[in-house]
Amino acid sequence: MKKTDLYQKLYDLQDLKYRGMQIKIIPNLNPESIVGVRTPELRNMAKDSLKTGDYKEFLKELPHKYFEENQMHAFIISGIKDLNECLEELERFLPYVDNWATCDQMSPKIFKKHKGELLTHIKEWIRSDQTYTIRFGVGMLMEHFLDEDYDPQYPEMVAGIRSEEYYVNMMVAWYFATALAKQYDSVLHFIEEKRLDKWTHNKAIQKSVESRRISDEQKVYLKSWKAVCKDQRSKKVSHDM
Repeated sequence: MKKTDLYQKLYDLQDLKYRGMQIKIIPNLNPESIVGVRTPELRNMAKDSLKTGDYKEFLKELPHKYFEENQMHAFIISGIKDLNECLEELERFLPYVDNWATCDQMSPKIFKKHKGELLTHIKEWIRSDQTYTIRFGVGMLMEHFLDEDYDPQYPEMVAGIRSEEYYVNMMVAWYFATALAKQYDSVLHFIEEKRLDKWTHNKAIQKSVESRRISDEQKVYLKSWKAVCKDQRSKKVSHDM
């Protein structure tokens, strides 16, 4: 699809009320880069491109002009069935990911069948100096390695991350809140030993206490470990994404 045709289709699908909401919850993006197209529509467009096979030229056209193009890009990568092609396109796209929504909604289905290869890349991603590459790596570790493929070395990897970036620290907190819900006995010591920086430590406790998967008794205990925190370096936006 030519760019002019794509842009016309995006504006045909524009929802101004939804656009206003997107602008509020993704505050680091220029509002002019957000058209306001709902996610199901973008997923359908990506799915159609994968079916027809005309997505390859689109994936080469980086950087994109609109947030919705990045979303489509993420959804196309998520649907690529060949592991090598998926990883190649992912590595090329990650440096251009500039917001939490695109980062978090990109989840290649093929990774479920290739955990070993995925883990190798996760170890590289979390050592990156790029905010959303780190966030994506932690997100993949949270999605694929907290159940039957869990290993105590994985939370050790995440606990070692230190960043001044809100969107990195929030993902680390989210990871540990999820890990407490799924592997409580194994990861509790990270809270008891205060292995995270204070802001991330407290945010992990907060998100755990908000979880229905944590028992009331566990919530009381976790709250007892809340740290006195005057560090506001990560508090940049009002939402918890």
